[in-house]
Amino acid sequence: MFQDVDISDIINGIPSAVVIVDTSSRVALMNDKAEALTGRSNSEAAGLDAAQVLRSSLQPLQKHLAPVLKEGHSVVEDGDILDRNRQLVPSRFSLAPIEDSKGRLIGVMVAIEDITHQVKLEQERASATIFEGITGLSPSMQEVYDQLSVYASSDAPVLIDGETGTGKDFFAEAIHKASRRSGYPFININCRTLPEPLLEAELFGSEDHDKTGVIRLADHGTIFLSAIEEMPLALQAKLLTVLDQGEYFVPNSTKKVAVDVRIIAATSRDLEELTRSGGFSEDLFYRLNVLRMHLPPLRERADDIPLFIERFVAAFSGGDDGPSFDAEAARILKSYAYPGNIRELRNIIEHAVTLSGGGQVRVEALPDYVSRAVRQADAAGGVSGGELTPSAAGRPMKWDEVEKEMIIEALRKSGGRRSEAAKMLGWARSTLYRKLKHHDI
Repeated sequence: MFQDVDISDIINGIPSAVVIVDTSSRVALMNDKAEALTGRSNSEAAGLDAAQVLRSSLQPLQKHLAPVLKEGHSVVEDGDILDRNRQLVPSRFSLAPIEDSKGRLIGVMVAIEDITHQVKLEQERASATIFEGITGLSPSMQEVYDQLSVYASSDAPVLIDGETGTGKDFFAEAIHKASRRSGYPFININCRTLPEPLLEAELFGSEDHDKTGVIRLADHGTIFLSAIEEMPLALQAKLLTVLDQGEYFVPNSTKKVAVDVRIIAATSRDLEELTRSGGFSEDLFYRLNVLRMHLPPLRERADDIPLFIERFVAAFSGGDDGPSFDAEAARILKSYAYPGNIRELRNIIEHAVTLSGGGQVRVEALPDYVSRAVRQADAAGGVSGGELTPSAAGRPMKWDEVEKEMIIEALRKSGGRRSEAAKMLGWARSTLYRKLKHHDI
């Protein structure tokens, strides 16, 4: 078929490996660089299935050759190829149709460009980009920073654990943005906020209501499931099927949906203990716990508190330098234990900047419960940066107790207006209503 076309000299002049494939997807000709790459000579490769010679990530190769042979369209794909030393080489595959003098398709030219250097530069840029917007220099965060770029380069599930308010959603999105899936959706679902029927419809869709689930909407992207411990066991089984088989059945339907989606889950609970007690699927736990990330609480990152304060002050001051803090206000902010972590600190700074009116932030602009907790700790002889916020009795207060005080104070300051109180606390109204019920307020 190619005997009337002397192209050997032409393809040997191309600075990339080139393989000519006929319409049966068999190798017809290779240039010198392709011989060096694959470890096969022209005579050895001729007549062999192209996939047997080009051992690449473009498998099945016929699937990638088909649109070129059928429609005459050129295709460019990035992937890897196994070289003669059995090393993976990042490569760009350019597939172009070859026509005879009568315009008939007679084969495909596959040019393989080594893009190792380009991939390395992109990885370096991704590693730099992934840290944009991340605050903190404390030693306890170093392991997290080391994990970020590694986890971004993988497609494996990630399980993030940490106390409430430590920024689990932020780090999940950072992993997504630095991954190969960054051009596709990142969808955040809180498993705590929806009852089982609504959560099932949200995730997997509903044939009855013609609803498409977010797992399908996030195809090729990432689903972040926060409060994964709140997912009902029946839905955990369906999620396990997605992880294991890449498919699921739409509720109330025999329709099976195939998806390619990465799952990142987060919890503020001891998921191992919950699994042992039967409250969480053991199979799902082990399937999610492939890559693990632990976010330390803010009390273990005391050196980062001034950095967060500076960042939040700038954010709530419209990008200006913002107000300064008097000595006592600064001491209280540094000494408080922040059981609500970064989220609580953010709300405190928003409260303080708003009440300061642009002037210096004094103690009076801080939420009452914050200054009261630190001063009570001082009076009780407690360590100001202790593990939990001290109460008047000198005993450690649990987060539930601190949260209840925050809600009561917000309601008092808002004159009982729940919408305004929710805004002050940085919560959705539905979250406030749920917590009012939880705390019996």
